[in-house]
Amino acid sequence: MVKIPALTAKKVIKVLKRIGFLEDRQKGSHLILFNSKTNTRTVVPVHAGKTLKKPLVRAIINDTKLTVKEFVELLK
Repeated sequence: MVKIPALTAKKVIKVLKRIGFLEDRQKGSHLILFNSKTNTRTVVPVHAGKTLKKPLVRAIINDTKLTVKEFVELLK
């Protein structure tokens, strides 16, 4: 089982854009990204210098319909 590393919002957004998500809109500190190919949406809270909690990162990964292993591979 692959562990989820500590990630910032910037790193998560970079991976999401790599797999086809585009910035849809932003409301306050929450960036909403949308992937038109898979018709999925996810929300990433953007707070400078703070890491995202692991349950939140897992929820974002579930929104993308990827496995944790696939997501971690995309970080490299």
